[in-house]
Amino acid sequence: MNTEGPLALLWVGIGLGAFFTALIWINTLLPMFLTPLFVIPITWVLERLGIGKPRADTPAAARDARGR
Repeated sequence: MNTEGPLALLWVGIGLGAFFTALIWINTLLPMFLTPLFVIPITWVLERLGIGKPRADTPAAARDARGR
């Protein structure tokens, strides 16, 4: 049997509401800040390895090399 009373129930409800609101807020903001920390170095590595560049034997790459 619960004997703490309605004020304790209200206090716990406010605390849990604040906790889960903060948890949702953090989980929403973290990807915005962490994604560039991984994406930018990965693009540096891909550029260094030459991955993702068009090959010279494709018509689009040859056309771009001639400046048209």
